[in-house]
Amino acid sequence: MAISREVKTGVLVLLGLVLIIFLFNYLKGENLLDSTRKFYTVFDNVEGLGTSAPVTINGFAVGRVQEISLDDSNQGKLKVMLLLDNDYEFSKNSKAQMYETGLIGGKAVAIIPAYDNGEIAESGDVLESMIKPGLTDLLNQKLTPLQEKIETMMVSADSVLTNINEVFDTQTKANLRNSIAQLSTTITSFKNTSASLNSLIKDNQGKLDNTLTNVDHIASNLSKITDSIASADLTKTIKNLESTISNFDQVLASIENGEGSIGKLLKDEGLYNNLEGASKQLEELLQDMKLNPKRYVHFSLFGKRAKQYDADGNEIKEKND
Repeated sequence: MAISREVKTGVLVLLGLVLIIFLFNYLKGENLLDSTRKFYTVFDNVEGLGTSAPVTINGFAVGRVQEISLDDSNQGKLKVMLLLDNDYEFSKNSKAQMYETGLIGGKAVAIIPAYDNGEIAESGDVLESMIKPGLTDLLNQKLTPLQEKIETMMVSADSVLTNINEVFDTQTKANLRNSIAQLSTTITSFKNTSASLNSLIKDNQGKLDNTLTNVDHIASNLSKITDSIASADLTKTIKNLESTISNFDQVLASIENGEGSIGKLLKDEGLYNNLEGASKQLEELLQDMKLNPKRYVHFSLFGKRAKQYDADGNEIKEKND
């Protein structure tokens, strides 16, 4: 049976359309001849993530990002379709994590499989999304507080410089210059003094050596004296001293109790009174001997009677009968 030209033309047109559709999908990364699976996840922001970005499991590429579109929730979220060529099975509780592929590269999506013996994920399921902070985000997190601190320090430094400018007026600057000049003079004087001191030490080096030698001898003698003291029987000496002090305490206690001659002399009031009376009588005797010496010492060749005197030393004349 002969096929008409119109049928042939229609078949060619249909084959061309199929080929165009196949090539279009292939260029989009979808192979109509392969048994691929589609999964979905939702992100708040997909900056840096593009279609055909790799999808990995534990670092191994298992698919690619097929499509990115606005989510139907009308909350500004973005829906990402993941096309997996690998038939690796994982739980529905697995997560889709967006991460940076490098410093200058874009982003990719990694499926973090959950091994919880849950229900196996099937094509069309929606996976929970999460974002792994990249190096840029970490730098921003670290640099932002640092930037704030630097800005605060700059403001403080500006305030300090302003205060310094207010303090260091013309008069203060002049005083500071004078102080620096005086300090320079002082340093010069100190330098000259140091040179003189060095010269003095150099001129008296011999005397200093002799002095140090004498000091060394003195230290050696002191060491010998210390050794002698250390080797002496100080314990025995201290014991003897303690015994002597104890005996002396006993003597003092005996005297205090009126024992012995010294104790009786100090404690016996009768003896004291007798001594006091004797002393008084001796004093009267000496006074009488002074006033009437001839009463006690009388010498006369002719037997003349001795004269008598009163307490004032006046002669007592006898009355005639």
